[in-house]
Amino acid sequence: MTHDAELDALGLLCPLPVLKARKRLQALAPGQVLRMLADDPAAIVDVPHFCAEAGHDLLTIEDATDGQVYLIRKG
Repeated sequence: MTHDAELDALGLLCPLPVLKARKRLQALAPGQVLRMLADDPAAIVDVPHFCAEAGHDLLTIEDATDGQVYLIRKG
């Protein structure tokens, strides 16, 4: 799937991946997609919760060799 912006949150621990995702999503227009790479074990819980609370769509979570890839569509 294509994306409009990318965020490398590797090495960042909770709550930094979500805080950086929030900041990056603010710059996007509704409907645009952010691709975020994170390796924080808490992100697997934090990112879906953040999306649900903020009104964004979590499109996919995929395992990558160095973490997980999250595709988030701005609500």
